[in-house]
Amino acid sequence: MGAAGAALAQSAPDASPAGAGAVPTDPARDAALRTWLQKHFRIPSAELIKLGPAFKTVIDGLLARQVAVSNEQGQRIGTTLFVDKDESKVIIGQLIDTSTDPWGRVNMGAVSLDDRPTLGPADAPVTIVEFADFECPYCAHAFSVIETLVNTTYKGKVKVIYKNYPLNAHLWAPKAAAAAECARLQNPAAFWEFARYFYTNQGTINPKNLQQQVNKLASAQKLDQPSLKACMDSPQTEVRVKQDQNDGNSIRVTSTPTFFVNGIPVVGLPDAKVLEFVVNSELGEKSPSPAAH
Repeated sequence: MGAAGAALAQSAPDASPAGAGAVPTDPARDAALRTWLQKHFRIPSAELIKLGPAFKTVIDGLLARQVAVSNEQGQRIGTTLFVDKDESKVIIGQLIDTSTDPWGRVNMGAVSLDDRPTLGPADAPVTIVEFADFECPYCAHAFSVIETLVNTTYKGKVKVIYKNYPLNAHLWAPKAAAAAECARLQNPAAFWEFARYFYTNQGTINPKNLQQQVNKLASAQKLDQPSLKACMDSPQTEVRVKQDQNDGNSIRVTSTPTFFVNGIPVVGLPDAKVLEFVVNSELGEKSPSPAAH
């Protein structure tokens, strides 16, 4: 969309209250607002700017309305405008209601978590659900961070459940996901060995040599290679990977890695201190409690 689009592309959820009725607006003021936005953000034509209906917000006198900007190629971005009744003052961004849960905790009830790769004890008070992609470099970094959290920093207190979320742009990730899943079905511990290998060797793996790499891994893990290959080619395995992807989509996962710490979303390249802050909050502790050696 270019600089103009990027300037307006601050993502924000729909600010209109559920079921609320629209507040009438003045067409002349709307036209003036579009002209002002056009000049301020250097948008070629005011016709490319579409203003949605205005709704009351929880703040008296402040209205919210969606604005969308498109270009001749059909690309479109949107954000939320907050305006006074005269549309003379505008805030572009996100309205934060501090009476709501600051964590933005997600209900994980509809996500399939049984019979999935797991690290840590089943009865751990904190569950981290990770959506990841074996071809994702940030996920490779996350792997070591998560292993340290589970095996050292919060040993016995944290459980990790892995969900496959291969991205469309990654050509060998779906097949790698199938291989790791099929390895798990033969030996649950083998999944993590496959994951470690894929993440460590991302730079040398490609769609042409992946099966060779999988065969080598299977041999090292003493897995039944014909059974593993048959499982990888099975429609049921593809369905399981797709189920993980669909689960991610249902809770608005769009990138990898994405974590849910007891439902609290943590998105992107993981910082151990960020994860420790969230985990500590869930455990009610002020600092990590490393396991005694």
